Amino acid sequence: MAEFTHFNEEGRAKMVDVSDKPETARTALAQSSITVSEEIYQKITNQEMKKGDVLAVAQVAAVMAAKKTWDIIPMCHPIPLTGVNVSFSWEPVEENQYLLEFAVSVKTKGSTGVEMEALTAASVCALTVYDMCKAVDKGMIIGPTYLVEKTGGKNGDFKRAEKI
Repeated sequence: MAEFTHFNEEGRAKMVDVSDKPETARTALAQSSITVSEEIYQKITNQEMKKGDVLAVAQVAAVMAAKKTWDIIPMCHPIPLTGVNVSFSWEPVEENQYLLEFAVSVKTKGSTGVEMEALTAASVCALTVYDMCKAVDKGMIIGPTYLVEKTGGKNGDFKRAEKI
């Protein structure tokens, strides 16, 4: 098990110094989801939500979240992102319930990874869908949210063995 690197010699939180790490291409793919009622599914797919195009707004929110992750996660570095992409897919899960899945990929060329940016973006995407649809039904369920894969960096690549 690797040591925790976000603590100083006094046991207090610190931002890790990455100035000596080489710049490499790094990517991360995170996934999240939200389970919604058939009514919300119909309103989103037919673009009948009063607040507007839910998926378009959620996509913009996810990109903005990735760009601002360093602002909300205390020990994250501000890093230049070279790409953020969000894709959506629907799946019926049971009678009158639909699962909306979001996959968020983030890229950079730098000295630290983009896992937190991808996870933050996926989380904010789900929260945005919830916010835009809560007037119709507050019973939506968010999650799970998880890292699917990451590439680059000294610890190498990671790929989740199976879908959660």
